[in-house]
Amino acid sequence: QFKLIVENPEKPVAPGLQVKAVVEYTPKCAEDLQDKLTLLIDDDVVHIPLLGLIPYCDLEIESEVNFGEMIANSKLVTKQISIVNHGTTSGVFRVSYDGVVLLNIRPVRGVVNPKSVRKIKVDICTDVPGVIQEMMKVELESRGCAEVWIKGVVVEQVLKVLGVSCGKVLKCINFGPLYFGTSKTEKIHLYNESPESVDWVAVLEDNAIGGEMGTDLQGSTDAILHDLSLKKKDVDVSTLILCVPNQGTLLPYEKSLITVCFSPEEFEVNDASLIQDYVLFLRFEAVGERGVCLQDLSGSYSRHVDLALMGSGFPVILSFKPGRVINFKDCYLGEQTQVVCTMKNESEFLPVTFRFRKAAHFNVSPERGTLKVKSEKEVMISFSPRQIGTFEMKQIIDIIGTGVEENNVDALKTKSFHQIYLTLLGVCKRKRTSIVFTINPGLTPLISNAAGQFVSRGTGQLSDTAPVAILKSTQTQIHTHWKNRNCKDDALIAFPNDRAASLRPSEWNKKYRTIFTKTERYNYIDPDFAYTDFERLLRKANAKRYIDFISRLRQRRLEKEAARQFYIYNNPVSIGIKSAEGLKSPHISISDFPEEKPEPKMLPSDENCMLTSRKLAAIVSKSTNKGVWSWLSPVPSSVQEKEDCRLTLTQKQLHQIFIGPSTIDFGDVCVYSTTTKELHIINNLPVHIWIQIEVEVAELQETSPLSQVVPPLTKTHIPVVFETTTVGMFKSSFSYKINKQHIGHVLVVAHAMPIELQLSTRELILSPVPGCLAGTEFRRTVRVCNPRNHPVGFTWRPVTGDRNSAFTIKPIKGFVEPYSDVECEVVWHPGFNTPETGQFILCVRKGNSINLKCLAKVTIHA
Repeated sequence: QFKLIVENPEKPVAPGLQVKAVVEYTPKCAEDLQDKLTLLIDDDVVHIPLLGLIPYCDLEIESEVNFGEMIANSKLVTKQISIVNHGTTSGVFRVSYDGVVLLNIRPVRGVVNPKSVRKIKVDICTDVPGVIQEMMKVELESRGCAEVWIKGVVVEQVLKVLGVSCGKVLKCINFGPLYFGTSKTEKIHLYNESPESVDWVAVLEDNAIGGEMGTDLQGSTDAILHDLSLKKKDVDVSTLILCVPNQGTLLPYEKSLITVCFSPEEFEVNDASLIQDYVLFLRFEAVGERGVCLQDLSGSYSRHVDLALMGSGFPVILSFKPGRVINFKDCYLGEQTQVVCTMKNESEFLPVTFRFRKAAHFNVSPERGTLKVKSEKEVMISFSPRQIGTFEMKQIIDIIGTGVEENNVDALKTKSFHQIYLTLLGVCKRKRTSIVFTINPGLTPLISNAAGQFVSRGTGQLSDTAPVAILKSTQTQIHTHWKNRNCKDDALIAFPNDRAASLRPSEWNKKYRTIFTKTERYNYIDPDFAYTDFERLLRKANAKRYIDFISRLRQRRLEKEAARQFYIYNNPVSIGIKSAEGLKSPHISISDFPEEKPEPKMLPSDENCMLTSRKLAAIVSKSTNKGVWSWLSPVPSSVQEKEDCRLTLTQKQLHQIFIGPSTIDFGDVCVYSTTTKELHIINNLPVHIWIQIEVEVAELQETSPLSQVVPPLTKTHIPVVFETTTVGMFKSSFSYKINKQHIGHVLVVAHAMPIELQLSTRELILSPVPGCLAGTEFRRTVRVCNPRNHPVGFTWRPVTGDRNSAFTIKPIKGFVEPYSDVECEVVWHPGFNTPETGQFILCVRKGNSINLKCLAKVTIHA
């Protein structure tokens, strides 16, 4: 079967030349052949083996598929298995699986081309935690049956709260006693003990069982019931507890440092010594685990961890002796009176740090300090008036503690969180002044000044300046010289007792005359201090430069304002008329205003503000109480919708969007039937959201619409349609996107059942009705039941055998609606030599067949 085609050279082959030989192989049977080719080179003999192999396929498949660790989040995880064909012909494979865990394997049979690879997809639904170790058999052509192990571990996604110092699981944080208005922080670690990332958000459970907000747990039952009637009903616990950060993303096996801050607030009650105890629960939830349905809008959570928070709020209780109103003795200006005030801290749990503020005419020593529990401290308050009068001052005492500023819990600052007021009363009297009469040997003018006859000696204070008395020269004619009788100038005249100030530097353009003769006095100008003429002109020019600069700024500002007013009124709408000029205001009554509907209160946009269970329930009720939004808008159309649907939502915002249920269970459904369930969408945000659904499996292709824009605070639903032609368990999932960014998924579960009908009985006995005449028919009915959700057609076919049957059945064919039944009447016609037994076959269209045996019971009376 081998053939050699060659021309052997007659002469030796020169260097650089070659001889070509062709070997042909022509197989005549399906078997491998082996031969050899002998080559003689001078004295050497070379044997070249020849192999003739038939074409074959060589299939190879992996022995194990390991999914690794997966999260039990009802997702469909897909892995691929490669079947490699190393042969020269195509190979056929077939997959068979009968394990416990439901696996979607596709394709289950196929052909692998030579020198190529074929991929087989294996899907696992991660809905139940556990260890997966299943085996599927793959029949490979020319290789036989190969075993492939499917391995994996499905674990729950666990969030844990760990202590920072110990690293152990933390169940409760006890903040202990705190004064109202102060804050205390604790550090914790939020740990993601799972192999996948998780988006989380913190929610305060303010309506949980066992929670207490502002109750004195140490009091009696009657006292607590009385306090409950005084408390505020609606307490915003988000102001009491701060959690920073309160949302985020945790990578696999990652820890995040979280600060929890407790800031108790005092209720407005009459009893100032009321103690308020708090027990709250802080829940860390995974975003997207709030799948809802109309029957249970609260949802059921699987991936969360609760942390109990405990703390107590105490008021500042300080007592003062001799009281809050302190009355000082009367004193004179320059004197001082003192009162000793005893401060006592009445608290049994916390110390008090105080600080007295500055108050006019009063001094406190010491101004600041700390009072331990149940301790006293004496404070000296002094009254040192600086003016005459009656004083009633409010002395403010600041109570110092640590608090949060602008929700920055990372840096607690010392601040005044409480004030106590004392009333200080004091009177400053005036001392009596003795006036001593002295003789002035000099001349006394008509108008006397401080150098007159009566001089006060009691003050003991001297004036910094010499007394100078001046008078207009035209207002007196005392001893005026005849030459100066008619002087009309406005010169200044000094009194005789101002000689000490007559030589001081004066302005160069002022004139002075004597008081008696009105003679122009000598005006001394000191050249060491006075300005020269050039310096005066220079100062005047300098002042004018600043005046001109300010004037130019004002002029420029006025020009800009005029241009702005021109552009405002220079338009075709406004013609420059002043607003309401010459118009009378109309009379407006309350009835003219339409009633405005209050806008729904939304959660604050502050990132530090926490979500609470009451707030979530309130916004959910507002959204669900509305009618279902049925207006279909597949894509954003308006400007507002386009702007909203481009937003990237935070974890807290995603936590307020309810899309569910997360698992749609169709239950037992019939093949070839169409079953619909609703996927509910509730948008609790003040913006539009865009939902896009991606369906890949053929059983859900009729689901519509796949894209919808949901308005703010609106609920809607999308019908999910399931159709199948394959009997068995179905598990698959489809994904959706919110605003083209945030991805979620929904698991679809169904049990596809074959088409079948059921009979009320398999054997029917017919007997005559009492009182009927002989020869009448025997009648009885049988029920045909349809336990499925698909209408089924049926046909009765009699089994006659050798003889004709005396039994008839009506209706002979028909339809049975879903979950209903149809009664069929069987009649036996008696006659001579008629058989008393018969049989019918119920033929179900695309379904099963059932035999019905009929027996006529004839009674013969002697």
